[in-house]
Amino acid sequence: MNLKTIHNVYFIGIGGIGMSAIARYFSVNGKVVAGYDKTPTPITKSLEEIGIEVSFEDDVKNIPISFLHKEKTLVVYTPAVPKNHLQLNYFKNNGYAVLKRAEVLGEITKNTFCLAVAGTHGKTTTSSILGHIMQPEKATSFLGGIAENYNSNLILGEDKVSVVEADEFDRSFLKLSPNIACVTSMDADHLDIYGENEFLQQSFRDFASKVSDTLIVAKGLPLKGLTYAVNEEADYKAYNVKIEEGKYVFDVKTPTSEIKNIVFHLPGNHNMMNALAALAIADVYGVSLEKVKKQLGSFKGVQRRFSYKIKTEDVVLIDDYAHHPTEIKAVAQSVREMYPKEKVLAVFQPHLFSRTRDFADDFAEALSLFDEVLLLDIYPARELPIKGVTSSWLLEKITIDTKKLVSKEKLSDEIIKSESKIVAMLGAGDIGLLVDEVKNKLEEKHKK
Repeated sequence: MNLKTIHNVYFIGIGGIGMSAIARYFSVNGKVVAGYDKTPTPITKSLEEIGIEVSFEDDVKNIPISFLHKEKTLVVYTPAVPKNHLQLNYFKNNGYAVLKRAEVLGEITKNTFCLAVAGTHGKTTTSSILGHIMQPEKATSFLGGIAENYNSNLILGEDKVSVVEADEFDRSFLKLSPNIACVTSMDADHLDIYGENEFLQQSFRDFASKVSDTLIVAKGLPLKGLTYAVNEEADYKAYNVKIEEGKYVFDVKTPTSEIKNIVFHLPGNHNMMNALAALAIADVYGVSLEKVKKQLGSFKGVQRRFSYKIKTEDVVLIDDYAHHPTEIKAVAQSVREMYPKEKVLAVFQPHLFSRTRDFADDFAEALSLFDEVLLLDIYPARELPIKGVTSSWLLEKITIDTKKLVSKEKLSDEIIKSESKIVAMLGAGDIGLLVDEVKNKLEEKHKK
């Protein structure tokens, strides 16, 4: 498809984090952009602020008239949209050019030198770090989170180099043409899509085979490529790690060189691994290590990835997207590293009935690493309930004594009652929309 001949681009599911990045890209490149999403969110509001029309009712009459010229219109949709979606079926049944998000991203980036970051965990933070490193090199970066340095999921540059988050959901990353890529992790996930873990593993092998130049992998993964690790031998090794005033300072050895005293502000060993992966990709591409060091030192993080909403002597509120047991364990490890003597409350909203069912024991083990747990109902997203799979069922498996089910309406009041100094709000559903209310209540409490 020749994207240059397209005048209008209509997005179904425009408020999705990956969809909205592409919508922004087309808008700033002169296309007329509009779309549908289920509910208003801060993302849809930010799109409307740059002139993108968004409707929230699935009705054909809500499609702007100019988008009904099918020769000039491209329709982009996310696989999360239900098959009976009225607008999507109208476009499909009437001969429009209709592509999945991943296919469009593949079209945009296929003629660029593509740097791709894949993995079941860590890809959003790693690609955001890499996008920040590559920003002075004029790369355009499509991210799966809002990078704090840019307050955006799109870092706009030129069309020679692209940085993309390569998503394994629905095998989307197989639509990309990566030149240099890394794989951060291959833990079992998305079993509602893949059925069995082996099929997920095969999709990563298929992705690795698409990399034309260099593949970089976290040490221990069953893929052939340059390796990276913290405090163990690898092609890219971080060592001499120190924590100074709440930030990491470390050295890195590469296959041909080394660099001393890199400063990085995000907590947790997993984030040091993310920084190391981004460094490795940039180094292979040809960015000088001194430039990489400078950009790592100024990286502010990604919204909802261990984001501090309050950080005072009296209380700390952390907001994190963690929705898999491995990610929850990483948050627990980071909190214990930064606040080893403090009591920690985790608020968790499980995401998907199938994921809760598939990893229930692992979720319970991860949540039991905290001192207290408040558990919200399961966020269904695209799924219908599964009999017997509930938050109360998960709660019974958690081994700590201080644990409780709570409704969204009563969440702030329950948090206020807690004596924990550290509060971590975790999940990929709509728990992020509750954070500001909790923040306000905690600030009120500690003013008294």
